[in-house]
Amino acid sequence: MYRRRFLSLVPPAALMGLGINAADARTSSENPVGMQKKNAESRKYWIAVLTKIADPVLESLSRGRLKLDMPVEVNPSSKFDRTKVTYLEAFGRLMAGMAPWLELGIDSTAEGKLREKYILLARKSLANAVNPSSPDFMQFTSQKYEQALVDASFLAHSLIRAPKQLWEPLDAETKRNVINALKSTRNIKPTYNNWLLFTAMIEAFLMRAGDDGDIVRIDYAIKKLEEWYKGDGIYGDGPKFHFDYYNSFVIHPMLIDIVKTVTDRGLEKQEVYNTVLERAIRYAAIQERTISPEGTFPPVGRSLVYRFGALQALAHIALLSRLPENIRPEQVRGAMSLVIKRMIEAPGTFDKNGWLTIGFCGHQVDVGEYYMSTGSLYLCTAGLLPLGLPANDVFWTGAPADWTSKKLWSGVNMPADHSIP
Repeated sequence: MYRRRFLSLVPPAALMGLGINAADARTSSENPVGMQKKNAESRKYWIAVLTKIADPVLESLSRGRLKLDMPVEVNPSSKFDRTKVTYLEAFGRLMAGMAPWLELGIDSTAEGKLREKYILLARKSLANAVNPSSPDFMQFTSQKYEQALVDASFLAHSLIRAPKQLWEPLDAETKRNVINALKSTRNIKPTYNNWLLFTAMIEAFLMRAGDDGDIVRIDYAIKKLEEWYKGDGIYGDGPKFHFDYYNSFVIHPMLIDIVKTVTDRGLEKQEVYNTVLERAIRYAAIQERTISPEGTFPPVGRSLVYRFGALQALAHIALLSRLPENIRPEQVRGAMSLVIKRMIEAPGTFDKNGWLTIGFCGHQVDVGEYYMSTGSLYLCTAGLLPLGLPANDVFWTGAPADWTSKKLWSGVNMPADHSIP
């Protein structure tokens, strides 16, 4: 039922581009469970999820209509005005998750042609977001709107993840506007926690873009995260430990790409990057183990409305093809696909116009904290990073395989799990 409902929300043109016809969409509920599972594990399904989420944002922003079209849902108990920041949240977070798929570029396949559409939409959207004359020019600065630092950094991360498609082809004026917008966040003081990585990510992109990225801001964030490391692949979010998913939402994915940037430029030792990567691999292994046989994970901690974005750390290590030897890519695909299916097909996930609603599994507005709004929710796309792997990668071509918890709960004999320092 859920899959039929989900496919009914996807435009027919998008379904055809992915090789899914309307008849298949109408009759999908009649398929046996095994067929539904196979469909959810397919690359086509993941792309349909990504483009369904992306369409309202990119279609509106590319036409300079995002502020007109996008609803701003908040928890009714919140007294904060999110209208200044929610649009950059939606765009920056969407791009951070979508960028690896776009970076595969255009080719003659149906998927390659579909990517061409979204690459062009993304570039037009970016130009509008940073153009001071655009009706959709976004809030990047001012101490009153510290949130802008967060989502400017997600946008910067997307440009690091897709330089060939989202940065290099831009015209000189748009590049200048991007750099000016990102630099304008420098007057925002980050809080003493994972926010240090937001500052560092922006500077890392400026460094990669050949501008004057500030190595001091980057180095400070790296050193502080090292101080906050608690062991076994887990960092504190600041000096204290918090039982939530911020190691996945922010810390591991950003730290890897920030440290790689400075390491590639000879500004950091290779062993620092190796250590950061080793810890991220361990955390990814832990995340894989937390996915139950039923395709659920513990709803613990704040920001649960980012849905399967909570699995970004696992998705990122899969994208890098650095999964531990005892975890096969196809078992990660199986586990993540079931999570995505359960969440994306839950009734109420989208409103009648296709915008995401606040919730963890469906529409659950009270799960959203006071700082959550419609734009915040688009970090879920970070759980789709493996789409940046080519279609012939084993992640997509390997035969379906059970994941760790499914094996153990079915009685399969497996090696013991071990921590790292």
